[in-house]
Amino acid sequence: MAIIGAAGLAVGLALQGSLSNFAAGVLILIFKPYKVGDYVVAGGGEGIIEEIGIFTTTLVTLDNRVQVLPNAIATGGVIENYTKKGTRRLDLVAGVSYGDDIAKVKKILQEILDNEPRILPEPEPTIGLMEMGDSSINFAFRPWVKVEDYWDLFFHLQEQIKIRFDEEKITIPFPQRDVHLFKAE
Repeated sequence: MAIIGAAGLAVGLALQGSLSNFAAGVLILIFKPYKVGDYVVAGGGEGIIEEIGIFTTTLVTLDNRVQVLPNAIATGGVIENYTKKGTRRLDLVAGVSYGDDIAKVKKILQEILDNEPRILPEPEPTIGLMEMGDSSINFAFRPWVKVEDYWDLFFHLQEQIKIRFDEEKITIPFPQRDVHLFKAE
């Protein structure tokens, strides 16, 4: 009787992980925190959902690695779903020199937004002075875009900011320090 009891306990403990993965898989199917094709960060994994199984969720990373997450781990913490709403805010920072005209900088950034048809009019994009840093005045440049346009616009807008700043003679500073040497007497 003791041997059968111990064997039952051992089998129960061995199945504990599988049962929690199964229960988590059922919860994923019921509550749908993500679906195939969504870009998510969950359970220490990040990528596009390729398959949702009853025990595991399979992700493909942006560099084409496959991650298989046990469902209990995938649902055991915060799940960030970047795709579900269909839009994302693009957060860029444009740093300029303290000697540059901030009204001119804001005008240039607004023109970049106005000339890009993939930027959504609603919610309204944000352009504002975010920080007066050690080496630069930093502007927040935050348009809203469709999820599928996010990375193309991320790279394109950075390039456009650099090109326009160069054309308009706006200085993009780099960190530097002035060192003053004094003679000890």
